[in-house]
Amino acid sequence: MASVPGILTEWPWKALGSLKYVILAPWIIHSTWLFVANDAKERDVSYFLMLGVVLWRIIHNQIWISLSRYRTAKGNGRILDRGLEFEQVDRENNWDDQILFNALLFYTGSRHLPGAQKLPLWRAHGVLLTIVLHAGPVEFLYYWFHRALHHHYLYSRYHSHHHSSIVTQPITSVIHPFAEHVVYSALFFIPILGTMLTRTLSVVSFTAYITYIDFMNNMGHCNFELIPNWLFSLFPPLKYFMYTPSYHSLHHTQFRTNYSLFMPIYDYIYETMDKSSDTLYKTSLKREEETPDVLHLTHLTTPESIYHLPLGFASLASQPHTSKWYLWLMWPVTLWSMILTWIYGRTFVVERQRFDNLILQTWAIPKYNLQYYLQWQNEAINSLIEEAIIQAEEKGVKVLCLGLLNQGEELNRYGGVYVHRHPHLKIRIVDGSSLAVAITLNTIPKGTTQILLRGNLTKVAHAVAFALCQKGIQITTLHHDEYLKLTKSLNGMESGLVLAKSYAHKIWLVGDGLSEEEQLRAPKGTLFVPFSQFPPKKLRKDCFYHYTPAMKTPPSLENVHACENWLPRRVMSAWRIAGIVHALEGWKEHECGYNMSNIDKVWQATLQRGFQPLIISTTHTKN
Repeated sequence: MASVPGILTEWPWKALGSLKYVILAPWIIHSTWLFVANDAKERDVSYFLMLGVVLWRIIHNQIWISLSRYRTAKGNGRILDRGLEFEQVDRENNWDDQILFNALLFYTGSRHLPGAQKLPLWRAHGVLLTIVLHAGPVEFLYYWFHRALHHHYLYSRYHSHHHSSIVTQPITSVIHPFAEHVVYSALFFIPILGTMLTRTLSVVSFTAYITYIDFMNNMGHCNFELIPNWLFSLFPPLKYFMYTPSYHSLHHTQFRTNYSLFMPIYDYIYETMDKSSDTLYKTSLKREEETPDVLHLTHLTTPESIYHLPLGFASLASQPHTSKWYLWLMWPVTLWSMILTWIYGRTFVVERQRFDNLILQTWAIPKYNLQYYLQWQNEAINSLIEEAIIQAEEKGVKVLCLGLLNQGEELNRYGGVYVHRHPHLKIRIVDGSSLAVAITLNTIPKGTTQILLRGNLTKVAHAVAFALCQKGIQITTLHHDEYLKLTKSLNGMESGLVLAKSYAHKIWLVGDGLSEEEQLRAPKGTLFVPFSQFPPKKLRKDCFYHYTPAMKTPPSLENVHACENWLPRRVMSAWRIAGIVHALEGWKEHECGYNMSNIDKVWQATLQRGFQPLIISTTHTKN
């Protein structure tokens, strides 16, 4: 929002929220009906294809969003090091409003303006006229309108909303108040209207011009330099007719320079070009891929989880992972993404953060959660993890945390198999078990004397049980085989372990393997405390569910604009935090396999680094 919002700031359909696309329904129905009802000679194919243009624009923008986040996470060519935050993501989540607005104009014009009906596929004269009208009137008028927007009166009421984003992403290009978009649409309509009046408008010239605008807008705000220097060496005058991402980035940091739309010629003419434009372009272009200090390995969970990654849909990634009904409509895209990950078959960079001079990166293994439970997939999964470890070792990464990849004893012996195979690793492998245990222990309410332990008995479960017995808290288990396993691991503390058939306990420690039937048998008001990486399904509205082991991150953690799976904003899992603390403290040992760091030492170090425990309310509110 602008600092002093002016009139026509909000979009007319804001009240519709996510249902805003219904405003296009009459046009889509009408164009489809005419296409189906009329014979081939009477059909207006160009009117029917307007929906295709709208869909193409959405896909085109999303490609740029994903590409920009991927490239800036890797670091090569990155222009600004500042990170995105949730505030900016929320402010820019209406980037498709301008597509809806333009679609309404296009549909209306296609029906009522002369020369806009039954467009041919191609007219060479129309393409040339579009180029001339854009390079002349559009660029010239935009330049002066843009300079006017930087006058205090208009800037405070309108354009400051756009400049709230210092570090830009592709969709920042279209984040403006509604009134600004009215003017921009009028400017960009000049070549379209000109070709209409001269009867030279075609499907190609119209679609190509709209695509050109979107392409240049997205490129100029992508925050990584991609225009090769040889283009300007081959044709030096090109610098007057095509800007670069670094060129426009300076406008967002300096504010009073580089006003041009896509062609810097007017900045040269009116002497408003930033003197550091060439320098920033060269330094950004030479910037190499970044080497992280801490690497977090994760994997995809469900087929639709690809959309929840930072590289996916920004609106979904910025919220805790929950299933959305409309994603089922995208099953062809989901299926295609699964095929691509299977073909690509390598880890890929997901996101990047910075904390206390440490560079943090997250890499994703192209495997889904289901595959980790298929024994015949173990070799392929371990091979991918091992390749990632070797690659990280070659890059000089200090600590690698296994995250969701620490799936258990059967897969890779809690990560210990990699250290056994590569005993001379300089990189430290951390599975985060000690911090997960510490968080679980500190989540249990004070004064608790009994707990019920349910779920698969993992390394974390055994350690939690041992620590609770040391504190004199009685542990109840329901199955004889689990009782025997725990007895062996308690080393003389088995007196604190009870085998029973009662579900009456109000505190449940739960892991993977908790059945729905068992949840339903829990008494009202039960607190479920997960010790596993995946949360239990919330079946009970009269009970309380704590988060999986996680903590709030310090404000100094930069570039946090996506949620980690199902966790809230600016909350990080124990397995991920453990790697960061390990690097900050300079600890030299591995924490994987059956090794576990001192729980109290890890807990205190984590608190000292600014991470804070999560607290949930255990009081029901009455409606």
